[in-house]
Amino acid sequence: MNTSGQLPVRTEQDVVLARQAARQAAVGCGLRLVDQTKLITAASELARNAVVYGGGGLMQWTIVQDGLRKGVRLEFADEGPGIPDIEQALTDGWTSGKGMGLGLSGSRRLVDVFELDSAPGRGTRVTITKWA
Repeated sequence: MNTSGQLPVRTEQDVVLARQAARQAAVGCGLRLVDQTKLITAASELARNAVVYGGGGLMQWTIVQDGLRKGVRLEFADEGPGIPDIEQALTDGWTSGKGMGLGLSGSRRLVDVFELDSAPGRGTRVTITKWA
């Protein structure tokens, strides 16, 4: 298995491929099944956000190591309209669309590291890490 890679996320089929890539990376670095599921769920939500709200984007994945521990880092980037109020977007139940408002906040709870960089007119970049 490659220790890094990338794939476009522009369609619902790409969301499925993003989940599969996240699963392969999670298995490859030794994440337990429950942690695999958490990572894959977060990846699915973030890939879907890139498609629905960002007009499509790119997912990059990397197997990372910090001392003796290994993990998976996923980055989702789009060039969409950006998020005008990040604090509000991370509030449970708030949605700019028709969803349940748990995509970003739920993804944040499922991983060990969650970084969100966005501004109006600048697109959005979300980086997550799950440690084994």
